[in-house]
Amino acid sequence: MSSEAAVPAVRPEISLKMLISLAWPIVISRMTQTVVGLSDALMVSHLGAAALAATSTGAINSFAVMILPLGLTFIVSSFSAQYFGKGDPVAARRYGWYGLIIAAFTQVAALLSVAYIGPALAGLPYTPEVRELMTGYMAIRLLGSTGSAIGLEAIGNFFAGQSRTRPAMVANIVAMVLNVALNWLLIDGHWGLPAMGVRGSALASAIATTAAFLGFFVYFLLQGRGLPAFKGSLAEFRRMLRFGLPSGLNWFLEFAAMVVWLNVIVGGLGTPILAALNSVFQINSVSFMPGFGLATAGSILVGQAIGANAKEEVPRIVALTLRVGAAWQCLVGVLYLVMPSVLMGPFAQGDDAAETLAAGVTMLMISAGWQLFDITANVYAESLRAAGDTLFPLLVRIAIAWVLWVGGSWVSVRVLHQGHVAAISWMVVYLAALAGVLVLRFRSGAWRRMELIDPVAAVP
Repeated sequence: MSSEAAVPAVRPEISLKMLISLAWPIVISRMTQTVVGLSDALMVSHLGAAALAATSTGAINSFAVMILPLGLTFIVSSFSAQYFGKGDPVAARRYGWYGLIIAAFTQVAALLSVAYIGPALAGLPYTPEVRELMTGYMAIRLLGSTGSAIGLEAIGNFFAGQSRTRPAMVANIVAMVLNVALNWLLIDGHWGLPAMGVRGSALASAIATTAAFLGFFVYFLLQGRGLPAFKGSLAEFRRMLRFGLPSGLNWFLEFAAMVVWLNVIVGGLGTPILAALNSVFQINSVSFMPGFGLATAGSILVGQAIGANAKEEVPRIVALTLRVGAAWQCLVGVLYLVMPSVLMGPFAQGDDAAETLAAGVTMLMISAGWQLFDITANVYAESLRAAGDTLFPLLVRIAIAWVLWVGGSWVSVRVLHQGHVAAISWMVVYLAALAGVLVLRFRSGAWRRMELIDPVAAVP
């Protein structure tokens, strides 16, 4: 480590106050992304079930293209946190740049993938109207915002590893405000602009994300003044890929399982069911994002503790994070059981409103059953990632997601014809199994033997 860059090791403060101070900007950042999804769904819902299904499912399918590099950039937070705890801010900043390199490659890949959207959707059981709307939506999203979305995450994870979670919050608030405003302008056409419908929703998201990223990138450059210029190391980049690719594949393959489940297994149950299920996911994202924000905050403290050579503090950090997250998720589960019709009501519009509402209410109540399992899996998965334990969670998640969740749903829906209730019930089973295995993995202590940052590597 270069002497001019070295500072004393930073042992994290482990308290509820510190956890909340780190978590609330992350929660707001994630909630802004939820608001974007909700606004997209709500502001096209008056166009009918086909528009709602195309927009909601199209957003999920577009995210599926981004999820591998997005999950890879999460490892930037782990490296940044450990180097911050160790006292090497210059090394931490290099990983911010490596994340931006991943974003650039992702944008190029997105440009090459647009031509395959139509053929990919052609084999799925959508109505012609939904398929046409979704193709246009995904083309605009992938062309306009893929690299920007990954870049936002990369820079945000770099700052988060150093206990600076507010800059990403500001960038995401800007993206949210722009997205909602542009939705109003472009979906129905205001201020002389053409009414673009579903395509207008996609264009609004693309413009808002790109504008927020450019502003955040300028801030990242300004914050680096006074530090040595970026000089990348191929060995470091490979090390990031070594730990980051399992993390990215973890997210990608689980999300791929959800996309197959949604498009192939549930998609054939009809447009009202598909619209209702996507609405349930939008509502659940409101509960998921705060829980994920808490899990991410806990992982930052875990990484800093490991970087400061204080691994004995990690179990206490994980336990504190889980207690706070579990309290939130249990409250959400109660609300889903007590007032499902109120929560689903705004999404049920158009000719199929009654069928969409009935199916949505049932599925929302079932989703109350996975809230505690979801937060447990998130807290332990994020903590293991912060320690560099990324391969085992990948293998476990693949096996459980594809065999138990997708396989069980396929048998129930396609073979036994049990419908959407059985399909969503398998999500409860999946998350319960995943949470249990990750808890056992953490308690095994294997993460204590992981070396995320190279203890002998020289600064380039």
